[in-house]
Order: sequence, then structure tokens, then C-alpha cells
Amino acid sequence: MGWVARACFVAWAMAFLASSAWAQVFDLQGHRGARWHRPENTLAGFELAIAQGATTLETDIAITRDGVLVLHHDRALNPDITRDDQGRWLEAGLPRYIHQMDWAQVQRFDVGRIRPGSRYATQFAQQQAVDGARIPTLAQLLDLVRRDEHRHVRLALETKISPLEPDSTPAPEPFARALVQAVRDAGLQQRVQIMSFDWRTLQVVQRIAPEIPTVYLSAQQRWLDNIGAGAAGASPWTAGFDWREHGSVPRLIKAAGGRIWSVFQGDLDDERLQQAHDLGLKVLVWTVNDPAAMDRFVAMGVDGLITDRPDAALDVLRRRGITPR
Repeated sequence: MGWVARACFVAWAMAFLASSAWAQVFDLQGHRGARWHRPENTLAGFELAIAQGATTLETDIAITRDGVLVLHHDRALNPDITRDDQGRWLEAGLPRYIHQMDWAQVQRFDVGRIRPGSRYATQFAQQQAVDGARIPTLAQLLDLVRRDEHRHVRLALETKISPLEPDSTPAPEPFARALVQAVRDAGLQQRVQIMSFDWRTLQVVQRIAPEIPTVYLSAQQRWLDNIGAGAAGASPWTAGFDWREHGSVPRLIKAAGGRIWSVFQGDLDDERLQQAHDLGLKVLVWTVNDPAAMDRFVAMGVDGLITDRPDAALDVLRRRGITPR
């Protein structure tokens, strides 16, 4: 190749890299599918999220008493979105843990509509009901993304487990092993992330399935603080890693062997983002539904957005010339 050709190639390559750098890394995750428009963690919601441009479907994993992996945000059925087979709303204050029910029992409940008058209904007034929707299995979601037309779609699977209520779910080791096995059986290791606020499951995944990326969730809020920066010892959520020994969440995740940090939007600023990137961590921010906030985080340089509104996020990205991948 002559010097003129080399110079042209270098110029082209630099322009290509400059224009595509974001496109290579930016991840648009549909939170619980497309919760703004369809019932959360339902097949209808996941299909809509794909149609709205989500590159990753974010969802939550629970395990029934007879070992079926299902998609549900809470460890117990949520009375604000759950009706029995007679159409009656579940009574609040009487938790029905999924791990204490068989799959056949779980399938009797309708999760296709929000309870009228609830706070949830106020937050998601635009959501279109899908009466008759059932809690899906993970196998159904895996089948969905294995379709030829959905080969580009990835999954972010959260283990719904709490160290504060150990009897409400399987223990971390069998929970993580069951999830890893399901992903491997489907041949989707390269298209799945496993994430959790309870980092014990992530440690298991890193040990038994290093090919599957782990995502470390964090929140430092009054309603949830899994980091425990001001506690006397390590948080029960962080698998024995103590914030006091590292001084920041990014350094704590790095010490735990993590590669991806998923952070509550109220806890992220430029300094923490830069520190995470300096440590080689990718940073996702959740759950961002306001377009102005989406634009602000994209401008900051996050690697992905987790949102109930993939369509709105896609509009923000397109205005900045970014194509999520």
C-alpha cells in the first residue's frame, strides 16, 4: 500500500471510529420490558421493548418451589398487579412468595393490569393492560430472543434474592447454578448478563461461568442501601467485600471482580463515572424515564440506560447520532 493509500485508509479509519465509538458500546435496556406501555415482565412487554429499539431486555428471576425459573420483579407476588383466577386483587400484607408455590399455582394469577387507585397506577397511567397475561418462564423469554429476527437482542437477568430474608428464595449457590444452567442449555452465554443487588450470586457466577458477564447493582438510598458505606462492617449484600477497605463503589466492584456497574441514577455523578471508567468498568444507570435526564446521562458518557421507556430513550440517542448496539 502506497503512502497516499495508507493516508486515506488512516483518515477513513479515524473517522469511522470517531463516528461509531458510541454505537459500539451503548446499551439500551428495556426495564422489565417496556413497563411504561405494557405490564411489567410479560411477554407482551418484552416484545414491545424490542419493537421500540431496546438492545437488551432487563428482567428479574425467581424460582418456584418445583424449580421453574420465572420472570417476576418481587420475591412475592405484587398485590398491585396480581389478580387470582376469580379476578380478585390479592390482599396486601399477606406475602405469597414465589419460592413457596409450585409453577402450576403461579400460573393461576393474572398480571396483566395495574390495580386502579394504587400508587403504581398513578406512576404508570399510560400503561395499556393486557388482561390474561401470566408470569412467563425464563424458557419462554429465551425462546423469544432465539428467534431469527431477534438475534441481536441480549438479556440482563437479575437474581431476586435478599440476604435479609434467606427463606424467601433458594440460597445463592443453587440459585446462581440454576440460572447459569438454563442460559447454557439455551446456548445464550454470549448474549446474557447476570446481575444482582445481592453480590453473593455474582461471585458464584464468576466462579462457575466466567464467560457470562456479571453486573453489580447498587443503590445508596433510604429505601435501599446495599453498600452500607457507614456500617461497622461489610454489608450483607456485598459478599464480604467491605466499602471501608476500598472507599468507593467502583473500587469495591473492581475488588469483587466485576466488570459492569449498574447504579441508581441518584447516586451517579461525573466523578464516580470517571473513576469507574478509569478502573475499566462499564457503567449503566437505572431507571431513567425522563428524557431530559436520559440526555444528561448520555452526555456524561454512561455506557447504557435502563428505562421503562425504550422508545423515548431511542429518540434521545438518535438526536445525538447514537445507535444503540
